Amino acid sequence: MHKKIKFIHSLLIFSTLMLLSGCLNYEQDVKLKIDGSGSMKIHYWIQLNNSDSSKFISQVGIFNADSLKEEFKSKFAKIEKIAVYADTTDSTYHAKIEFSFDKIDSLNTMKPFVDSRFSFHEGAANQIVFSQFIPPISPAFGYEGSKYKVTYKYEFPGEILVHNATEAHNNKLTWSYNLSDIGKGKTLSVTFTPYKLKETPTWIFVFSGSVLAFVIFFLLKKKKN
Repeated sequence: MHKKIKFIHSLLIFSTLMLLSGCLNYEQDVKLKIDGSGSMKIHYWIQLNNSDSSKFISQVGIFNADSLKEEFKSKFAKIEKIAVYADTTDSTYHAKIEFSFDKIDSLNTMKPFVDSRFSFHEGAANQIVFSQFIPPISPAFGYEGSKYKVTYKYEFPGEILVHNATEAHNNKLTWSYNLSDIGKGKTLSVTFTPYKLKETPTWIFVFSGSVLAFVIFFLLKKKKN
C-alpha cells in the first residue's frame, strides 16, 4: 500500500511538472561488442519554463541520484557514473547515467528496461540480429507529443546488413522520434555481420613485448662480447 501511494505521489508530481515545463528529451547511446556486452550512456533533460518547476523537480525519482542508483542496480551491469544537475544558462534540468553490461539482453531484468525487450541472437550464417522495443508513452495532462523527443544511438561491431534506423553512418545507427511517432510502440531492428578481427587480448601484447625485450637484451650482450 505504501509503494502504491508513493507511486501515485510521484505520478502527480510528474504530471504537474509537465504542465509547468517545456520539451523533454531522452538520449540513449550504446556501444556493443561481438559477444553482446557493451556500455550505455543515458542522458535526459527537461526545459523548465516556469520558476515553480524547480520546486517539484527534485521530488521526481527520475531526477534523483539515489533513486536512479537503485533503479539501475543489477548483477549484470556496473554503474560507472550518475549525475543530476541544473543548467541555469538555459533553464534545463539534466540526468546522466553511464554503465557497462555483460549482455544487452540481460538488461531486460533492469527496472527501467522492463518493457524494452532487448534481443541479441544469431540469425543466418555469420549474422547477428538485434532489436529493442520502445513502449508506448502516455503523455501527461496537456503535454504535447511534439515536445517529447527520444534518440537512440547504437554502434555495432560489424557491417550493417538491414536496419530501420532514421539515420545511418557506416556501423553507427540513430533512431529519432517524438511522442506521435512512437504511437503504440516502436521496434529498433538491425541485422549485421560481425567483424572477423576481434580485439587482440592484452596478454598477447605483454608476451610479445617480453620476447622483444629478451631478444634486444641478448643481441646487446652478444655485441659487447
